[in-house]
Amino acid sequence: MSDGFDRALEATLFAAEEAMTVDALVNHLGAAAAADVRQALARLQVHYRERGVRLVERGGRWHFETAPDLAHILRREREQVRRLSRAATEVLAIVAYHEPVSRAEIESIRGVQTSSGTLDVLMEAGWVRAAGRREVPGRPVIYGTTSAFLDHFGLSSRKDLPGIDELKAAGLLDPVDEAFDALANEDAAAAESDG
Repeated sequence: MSDGFDRALEATLFAAEEAMTVDALVNHLGAAAAADVRQALARLQVHYRERGVRLVERGGRWHFETAPDLAHILRREREQVRRLSRAATEVLAIVAYHEPVSRAEIESIRGVQTSSGTLDVLMEAGWVRAAGRREVPGRPVIYGTTSAFLDHFGLSSRKDLPGIDELKAAGLLDPVDEAFDALANEDAAAAESDG
């Protein structure tokens, strides 16, 4: 593709009110092939890597954003810190790691009831959304994360969520859970040696 195509793609993304998928870019640019758009996106991403703005892909959608080291210059107001309750944090983690997930499944994993207010807070934040209904009796609503969740936490996709080893290394796992897991492993080893 030509330099003109790259420029047209760049202008489209710059002027777009929302992040755009490759398919949306193909439709917007007319006769473009998806492979050509992907190649041009890769070229633009390299071009903008060390600039004041960067071309990023989050959840399959492309947009420009301020380089992280310069974001403080553009903030006019101090960001409001959003503190989540422990329950909301647990529910958000369950939805992120197990989506799509129903409220009953969330409660089963947590071992306690989840108030509707907890899910409402996460939905108001734009991090969780109703993702349809499970095709089982009662047809419960199932929940999933949003592109705003990925964007807020700097993730390209859910595949970028930290694994258990990373969470342990960061000290984010509850010591009670770790002690319980260690005890369960000891019991399993003892049962194996007895049997």
